[in-house]
Amino acid sequence: MPLEVAIAEEIWNAKYRFDPPEGGGDADFSDTATRVAKAVAANEKPALRKEWEPRFARAIESLEFIPAGRILAGTGTGRAVTLFNCFVMGTIPDDLGGIFHHLTEAALTMQQGGGVGMDFSTIRPKGATVKGVGADASGPLSFMDCWDAMCRTVQSAGARRGAMMGCLRIDHPDVLDFIEAKRDPARLRNFNLSVLVPDAFMAALEEGADWDLAFAGETYRTIPAQELWDRLMRATYEYAEPGVIFVDRVNAANNLAYCETISASNPCGEQMLPPYGACLLGSINLAALVSRPFAPDAAIDLARLDEVTALAVRLLDNVIDISGYPLVEQEAEARAKRRIGLGITGLADALLFCGLAYGSEPAVARMEQWLRVIRQAAYRASAMLAQEKGPFPAYDPVILDRPGLLALDEETRALIARNGLRNGCLTSIAPTGTTSLLAGNVSSGIEPVFAYRYTRRILQSDGSTRTEEVEDHALRQWRQLHGDRPLPEDLFVSAQTLSPIDHVAMQAAAQRLIDSSISKTVNCPEDIAFGSFCDIYREGYRQGCKGMTTYRPNAVTGSVLSIDSPARPAVPALPSTGPAPRDPVLQGTTYKLRWPASAHALYVTINNAEIDGELRPFEVFINSKNMDHYAWSLGLTRMISAVFRRGGEIDFVAEELKAVFDPRGGAWTNGRYVPSLLAAIGDIIETHLSRFAPGQIDLPLALDPVTGVEQGAPLMGPCCPQCGLPGMIREEGCNKCLSCGFSKCG
Repeated sequence: MPLEVAIAEEIWNAKYRFDPPEGGGDADFSDTATRVAKAVAANEKPALRKEWEPRFARAIESLEFIPAGRILAGTGTGRAVTLFNCFVMGTIPDDLGGIFHHLTEAALTMQQGGGVGMDFSTIRPKGATVKGVGADASGPLSFMDCWDAMCRTVQSAGARRGAMMGCLRIDHPDVLDFIEAKRDPARLRNFNLSVLVPDAFMAALEEGADWDLAFAGETYRTIPAQELWDRLMRATYEYAEPGVIFVDRVNAANNLAYCETISASNPCGEQMLPPYGACLLGSINLAALVSRPFAPDAAIDLARLDEVTALAVRLLDNVIDISGYPLVEQEAEARAKRRIGLGITGLADALLFCGLAYGSEPAVARMEQWLRVIRQAAYRASAMLAQEKGPFPAYDPVILDRPGLLALDEETRALIARNGLRNGCLTSIAPTGTTSLLAGNVSSGIEPVFAYRYTRRILQSDGSTRTEEVEDHALRQWRQLHGDRPLPEDLFVSAQTLSPIDHVAMQAAAQRLIDSSISKTVNCPEDIAFGSFCDIYREGYRQGCKGMTTYRPNAVTGSVLSIDSPARPAVPALPSTGPAPRDPVLQGTTYKLRWPASAHALYVTINNAEIDGELRPFEVFINSKNMDHYAWSLGLTRMISAVFRRGGEIDFVAEELKAVFDPRGGAWTNGRYVPSLLAAIGDIIETHLSRFAPGQIDLPLALDPVTGVEQGAPLMGPCCPQCGLPGMIREEGCNKCLSCGFSKCG
């Protein structure tokens, strides 16, 4: 079966298609669905395999249920890979040998494709005495640097980049250094960071009390809780990290609190897990279940939603048994509790189909209705599986008194009391970056639509680029039904037009109906006042969220998306009739460029000339003490200068240079990732053009200020480390490229 749109076909072919060199792989997505279904159904009793295999295949092929990417890519291939997306590693001991043993375990886990989370709060603070060796401790951040270096090394050996979450308690003496760590744009780039905040700190904050920073019973410093909170919020305001995990709430709501304690999260925050915890992920595509989109009676068939949920629980439960595990401790933990993370995707599109604007009270109510159906169906299915296959080994009837189960209806509770549960935790809402593209670019996870339409630039094997227009699934359906009829402005809201409180309302409402946690980014406008920004986190805590992640455009991570400003007057392009004469004296600007791989800085000088009354770039020079660059820099400057002197459109020069990526890797310069030295020079030329030839270059993305629909400009933003093209966005705690589909939680 061909997938719905070109981008879906490309994502499938690049990430999920099994295509071995010897042949016999997946010819189309139907083959992928059949491959996964066959391997999963093989875990059933022989008499039941013929019943379940076609049902699994149908749900996957119709994209009503989308297993996580590792399941789609690895199941039934014979490859030695784990089918689990995420892990939390074991408790790190406070001794050198134990620390590096756990570093090795993290490396082995990442080698098989698993993202990892760690709590570094167990490592003594910087300056503490190390008894027996007469030395002072270097502190947890120094060891996090080791993890960061390991991640860079491991990811360079495989096709998928690593992802890590680093956690530290807010009462650890080194928490201020932890909060400020990413102010250095070159440090801990492979980590997401989260501060573990207990209820006692939030109480101290409300009371205006002091807060002790202590380790192993020794208080190192006392600081006003408000001052510490302001430092945390200021860092998050200025460079989007660290996030916050309300760790006491996580443990209080955990189904399995009777047999485990949670102190860390997976890289994207949707799975709070115990030591060596792992979780399988999969998403119900709500957009695929809406009948009669945009009709007055549009709705999800709740009976089908119930059926798909039960089927997904069974499928994921089977994967626990057929998956490989990087470590024996991870396998033992997974099999003891049989935790799964069943979530949703396509929520915003499903709400649109039903005529409901994301963030509105009716949308919150409808989402709650759908999530209640999923919760009831998931627990009922797990209880029926327990009757058939046995409950999870760590099952104890006390689980019925846990908050998540107390909210179930009496019939389901009675079924659990009779049979037990097959799975200790069932629901979670994870990032669905690439699988949402596979489903035809449905809205991702629980997020609102980021951009309804954008121009995707695709890097070709020869270094050139081609473009194609990508539309959100709901917008595409609207156009098919209504053609060019104007969009209802109050319905087609986007991540850019929603208020932060709208984001929080949706996250909090969903959290009340989800076992584990939710991966969500609260997008904030760049000009939001600091005080209002701080209130987002306190409001999230008040409303019951387990964790919070925000994104505000900033100098370190860049602006993920720009709203167009009023149009600038165009500067007429010079006719291309040959090189213009050069005056004896020209004025210009010299830009200093430091590139980490080069011992000496490069100096890029761009001189301007006044021609026909207009000041325009006329020539370029690149100088450096490093002679390694001499030949190509001389050739480059002669070619660019020749283009500038001949007039005409010249903005393509910067665009072409910025599309060059170095296969050895780029670098972080001026607070953002640049894919190559040539791309860095392209940035300089683009900056110069925006100052001296503004009609030549259109930097912002032109979006309708209400709908978020693009008006024809290419997507701009930080460059993708995989394809080198601009257009990285921040969703669900992850960086996601809208050009090549690259996604990285870190």
